[in-house]
Amino acid sequence: MKIYDDYLQIIKDAVESDTSNQSSKGLGSPIYGRTNEQFKAILNRIEDKEIASEMKMFSEGLGRPVNYNQQLGLHPSFAHLKNTDNVEEHYIVSVFIDIKGSTNLFRKFDKETNFLITNAIIKAGIHTALIFGGYVHRLQGDGMFLYFGDKNTEQEKAVELALQMVSVYTHFVKNDLKEYLLSQGIENIGVRTGIDLGKKEDVLWGKSGIGEISEVTTCSLHTSLASKMQSSALRNGVVVGQYIKDEVLSDDFFSPVCHRSDKTESDRYIYRIDDRNFYYTQYDFNWEKYLKQQSFVANDIYGNPIIKLPSNVNSIAALRPIAEINKPYFNEGKNDTGKGY
Repeated sequence: MKIYDDYLQIIKDAVESDTSNQSSKGLGSPIYGRTNEQFKAILNRIEDKEIASEMKMFSEGLGRPVNYNQQLGLHPSFAHLKNTDNVEEHYIVSVFIDIKGSTNLFRKFDKETNFLITNAIIKAGIHTALIFGGYVHRLQGDGMFLYFGDKNTEQEKAVELALQMVSVYTHFVKNDLKEYLLSQGIENIGVRTGIDLGKKEDVLWGKSGIGEISEVTTCSLHTSLASKMQSSALRNGVVVGQYIKDEVLSDDFFSPVCHRSDKTESDRYIYRIDDRNFYYTQYDFNWEKYLKQQSFVANDIYGNPIIKLPSNVNSIAALRPIAEINKPYFNEGKNDTGKGY
């Protein structure tokens, strides 16, 4: 997807400047390596509080401004619980995304290149989550734990945003990223994702930890199950819980995990409490089919999904890529004095 081109370019530049690539030019070639300035220039190509240009167009087209002012472990709807012993009930969608196979990068690249690659992949994921209204709760190595939903968003909408986010991001990893890394001899890189919905009566928000060694987090079976479902997912696959499926109008996107050829009927339930008659089903989510049916996606002549700008994007936003290299024309026809031409 074109919206990830800038992130992919960072990865390409990291590989091109890798010391192992330079050393392969010949035994007699000097190994200069990547300078600290070059490393920082690649690392900061996309600033922390400025999503890449194509991603910005996507955000503006969706009419979803990005909130960069988040803090890990401090969901803004529940930040007031940080220094208290209070707890609250409120629904939440929990999403675990884990990059699998990243250790294979160490077989080919130096540690700085590995850092640049994984950082770009994570940054792309964070920016995608922010566009779809997600909250980054925690970063775990090369994985992300995200929340979707807040006190101003309906439960059904939060589920929709979570599914849209993981569909867009997984497409990038499975296609654009995989294709490039394969060209560099790196195989088996992908993401596995688990998603579950904890309803209000099943989720308790509160401070976990002591003092500043703490976070505002959820105590919920369904937060824990999202993590377990991630472990059940195939590479570049997404597994969701029954409550997620129940919020989607169509059953066409879901298949019980036990229907895989290598599974048995006993794999149908991710969790069960026999004496309470509680049996919770896990489903493979067909994110590729779901993605193609989103209003912000079109299909190219080969049937591949491509991001499009929604019809409600205004002409100024649509012309941004051209206007940015023609500055005098990018102020609604005004010159530097504020007067029209």
